[in-house]
Amino acid sequence: MRTSAPVLSACLDAKVPYLDFDDDVQSTQDALGLHERAKKEGVPCYIGCGASPGMTNVMVMDAVRELDTVETIDVCWLVGDERGSTGKAVLEHLMHIASGPCLTWADGKPTMNESWVETTYAPMLAGEGETLLHETAHPEPVTLPRLFPNATRIRCAGALGPAPLNGIARGLGQAVRRNAISMEEAVNFLLKLTSEDPSAGWGEAFGELSATFRGGDITVKELIQLAGQLSHSLSPWRYAIYGLIETIWSGECTTGEVLSFLVSSARGKRVENKGGLLVRAVGLRNGHPATVTKRTAKCGETTFLSRTMGTVTGTSTAAFVLLALEDGTTRSGVYAPEDWAEPSRFYSALERLGTPKDELVEKI
Repeated sequence: MRTSAPVLSACLDAKVPYLDFDDDVQSTQDALGLHERAKKEGVPCYIGCGASPGMTNVMVMDAVRELDTVETIDVCWLVGDERGSTGKAVLEHLMHIASGPCLTWADGKPTMNESWVETTYAPMLAGEGETLLHETAHPEPVTLPRLFPNATRIRCAGALGPAPLNGIARGLGQAVRRNAISMEEAVNFLLKLTSEDPSAGWGEAFGELSATFRGGDITVKELIQLAGQLSHSLSPWRYAIYGLIETIWSGECTTGEVLSFLVSSARGKRVENKGGLLVRAVGLRNGHPATVTKRTAKCGETTFLSRTMGTVTGTSTAAFVLLALEDGTTRSGVYAPEDWAEPSRFYSALERLGTPKDELVEKI
């Protein structure tokens, strides 16, 4: 977010082609603002070339080809249990998108919502029903309306797994936003929480929490009392638990699920990492309402593409690099993936990098 525009500007000064996998709204807008300068300098600049944004944008273009007109577009992502492999930069980004203003496209115009408040469901994983997703600030609703200005809604929605993490992210994000805790405190707390080897002190703290929960038989009122009793040394926990309470009130989680998550985290226990990408386009086909939904076909620790957030992002970025190198300097300006990456070419590039064909995109 802080370096995108300066680095891109330096590339324009040196007339060096540019490609990033930026997933921040403000820096995406800053980059798009340099389009005319990049055209004048004759420099190709490709932004948002990761998984989301990136592969999701290509999937949208793949889906809308089956429609005559486009009414709404949902871009969805799910990040699974990646404890032990999540860096500070990712967690800081999570704090930015889990609370605060969310620039989206609603009623056919740019609209500012509150992140993580609006929700939707989508069948993110095969055979596992639908996942509750939270609207979040992301570049796709900023870049896609340039191609689909008549769409009534374009939004991005995401979720974390296990589900209680959504409440923790929301609670901490709200606390950071109102300066109750610092960004550094929130990130360090999450980094410790997502570690596979919690410290002995955390084990003791979780032991007290689990004893209080009495095997899951606890009321929301008692959860609130527990949050208020937490010592200052565990102050991020206070806001994390408020976020967990919110998930119970909303019906997203049960108290038993929250307890299970806390105890498992204390023991460093992980669930199988399952994540993926999905896009859903609604419009008209031959004069009749139609929905086209496409998602990454497989996930899990034995897959190549969607094994982790890192593998799907890195492989997607490498595929975009292949396409950009093949195209050379045939274009100049600042481009999001939907502007230049043809779906079949992108999927072919993923295969060339080692992605099995049955792990690519499926229509459901």
